[in-house]
Amino acid sequence: MSYKANFRVWRGDVDSGELRDYTVEVNEGEVVLDIIHRLQATQAPDLAVRWNCKAGKCGSCSAEINGRPRLLCMTRMSTFSQEETITVTPMRTFPVIRDLVTDVSFNYAKARKVPSFTPPEGLKAGEYRMQQVDVERSQEFRKCIECYLCQNTCHVIRDFEDNKEAFSGPRYLMRIAELDMHPLDVADRQKAAQDEHGLGYCNITKCCTEVCPEHIKITDNALIPMKERVADRKYDPIVWLGDKIRRRK
Repeated sequence: MSYKANFRVWRGDVDSGELRDYTVEVNEGEVVLDIIHRLQATQAPDLAVRWNCKAGKCGSCSAEINGRPRLLCMTRMSTFSQEETITVTPMRTFPVIRDLVTDVSFNYAKARKVPSFTPPEGLKAGEYRMQQVDVERSQEFRKCIECYLCQNTCHVIRDFEDNKEAFSGPRYLMRIAELDMHPLDVADRQKAAQDEHGLGYCNITKCCTEVCPEHIKITDNALIPMKERVADRKYDPIVWLGDKIRRRK
């Protein structure tokens, strides 16, 4: 069964733009990305939208639908009423390039600042050994498709542009937490998380977890445990003393 849906889509570039109204045909089983493609094919051939896999695994088609950060390809039209006007806008946290396409280079810059896995000196490839329980602890975080919806919805950088310099956002704090959990990683992730990536800015509102399309418990399983380890190291006298002794050795 098909029907006509009312869409309001943001059109413009970094300098100016506006919401434009369209009426587009919708067929049973379609997602918002299908409608955006039909809109391109029939009414707005110059509409810019970023997409790739259309299967919720590449993270390319991130946008905001009725004000909520979502993947266009994973948002079914059946979740909206036929009378509802559906508003599609670009991610608000990042600069607009054109229409629904934003400049997400902020995220790549932050990614480059996270040192890669650092094994103990002298440990050769093939000599790595881990317990299954250690593998399972961080396996969840490997599901991240880097759609940057968590980055977009995090109010620390969404509402305060000045924080972008000091705060890496939930995606990369999660990456640091994952490495800190690794039993063979010897880099000082806790100090880096606090001093270089702005862990203290996070006030664990769980907005990042709520929009994650992979249902990763970013706050509960990565950010809060990381905060606890950092706090223990800084304020627990026994942990602080042990850390000092280890450094002296």
